[in-house]
Amino acid sequence: MQGTVLDLGCGPNKVAGAWGVDHHRYEGVDQVLDLDRFPWDLPEKHFEEVHCHHVIEHVESIPELMRQIHRVARPGALVRLTTPHFSSIDSWTDPTHRWHLACHWHETFTAGNSYLEAQLPEFEHVQTDLTFGRNVFNFIPKAFIRWKGLLWYERRLAFRYPARNITTTLRVR
Repeated sequence: MQGTVLDLGCGPNKVAGAWGVDHHRYEGVDQVLDLDRFPWDLPEKHFEEVHCHHVIEHVESIPELMRQIHRVARPGALVRLTTPHFSSIDSWTDPTHRWHLACHWHETFTAGNSYLEAQLPEFEHVQTDLTFGRNVFNFIPKAFIRWKGLLWYERRLAFRYPARNITTTLRVR
């Protein structure tokens, strides 16, 4: 296995230089793997970086996905996960989506959370970014997010000014 970057669910658009894993045999996929069957046939503590772009909303078990990512990633590895925001029409129009996530979905897996702490792998939260479409009025939610924060936006404005995607960056502890 070459490289230390893993692209889970890469499809035909694999991250350059990454080991590409997908459920389907697209051109460029290095390994066909069902991410809902555990353990994954990937080496332990091998990858320095993991990309998971529009995959987490499809898996049976988010905790098991995170356990497997933690198992195959080296300590200190960066993990970047992108998913549609729950307010996005994209989250709801794909019937294969099992989960509709908010910006703080990761808190169950990050340090200091007592919920299932002994059972789940630990990650450090690095950053969460929320993207919006090209609507001219999207400066409004962006301004409120800077002023009041993501949680305030999600509770009060998300369905009035829907977001597009959440990208969460975590570090493996």
